[in-house]
Amino acid sequence: MSAAASTDGEALLQVRDLRTYFPIKRGLLSRTVGYIKAVDGVSFEIKPGRTLGLVGESGCGKTTVGRSILRLVPPTSGSVTYRGNDFLAYRGEALRRIRRHMQIIFQDPVGSLNPRMRVGNIIGEPIQAHGIATGLKKNELVTSLLQRVGLDASDAHKYPHEFSGGQRQRIGIARALALSPDFIVCDEPVSALDVSIQSQILNLLADLRAERNIAYLFIAHNLAVVEHFSDEVAVMYLGRIVEKAPARQLYSNPKHPYTMALLSAAPEPDPRQKSARIVPGGEVPSPANPPSGCPFHPRCHITRQAAREVDANVPPDKSTIPLPVLDLRQTTEIESGGERFRVLSKCATQDPPLEPKGAPDHLSACWVIR
Repeated sequence: MSAAASTDGEALLQVRDLRTYFPIKRGLLSRTVGYIKAVDGVSFEIKPGRTLGLVGESGCGKTTVGRSILRLVPPTSGSVTYRGNDFLAYRGEALRRIRRHMQIIFQDPVGSLNPRMRVGNIIGEPIQAHGIATGLKKNELVTSLLQRVGLDASDAHKYPHEFSGGQRQRIGIARALALSPDFIVCDEPVSALDVSIQSQILNLLADLRAERNIAYLFIAHNLAVVEHFSDEVAVMYLGRIVEKAPARQLYSNPKHPYTMALLSAAPEPDPRQKSARIVPGGEVPSPANPPSGCPFHPRCHITRQAAREVDANVPPDKSTIPLPVLDLRQTTEIESGGERFRVLSKCATQDPPLEPKGAPDHLSACWVIR
């Protein structure tokens, strides 16, 4: 299995139906009584030099997706194809060789660096382990990487605790770049940093992408950062991608109620131009016991409003949410968070596919929004 160069038109990384379940064990014999479905059928692809932003609430499975792709967490099923080859099939020495091309910038710039190692050794260890360089040449590469991320050559002799949070994140980036990868998982790379430092780190990542044609999976909470940095954005909810589209398209015309709620919660520079806040109802379901049908239906404002109009027999031409499909004009009562209310029956019983909505490259998993 070779790592032959792919053309710009081919996907560097393809993820298909990725699932990562964690067993729930109870009793004296630690029997498995269920599973936490952290990642539940995720699919996407990333081309060389492109960035896919991955957003969603805490606990939706974003970090697990990134770690499962790199096999830091073993996936339960699905496929990860890197440069046309099955990455999950690599073993032993072949896996060690291919890992140099796929790196990660960890979320925690403190915990991800060994406090007992000097920075030069932290960055130089993978260079030596993969046989790229040793001795003086290795030290020269370490110096070059430190300078590339905005640090001084003398910093190689310091320990991680001697640096600020932003500087430690730069060390993490330098370590990720040490093996000249062409794919990097950026797991919340700027979430713990000041705004001014965030800008410096993002500009550095963008420059490296332009220089080296690196592809990124950019995981973040900050919607403004994701819009600025990403070519495409995928929105995750309860282990699944519920919407994926080019960044500008998704932000200007969201096609999923959960995406609408996320965007309405993002702060605006001018509060007078802020649209009404959409607050999802009910409670966030447990990934150990996800709801039937659309996973978002117990909290969805769209299906609630549509059900109210159906029950009130509002004509389609006067409805705020036209429902031309006949099987959408049926409702059912559910309970969530101690509250009972009605939703569309199809939303509560059938899982919507991730399919094009209005444009071929704008995918959404919703029965109601067209």
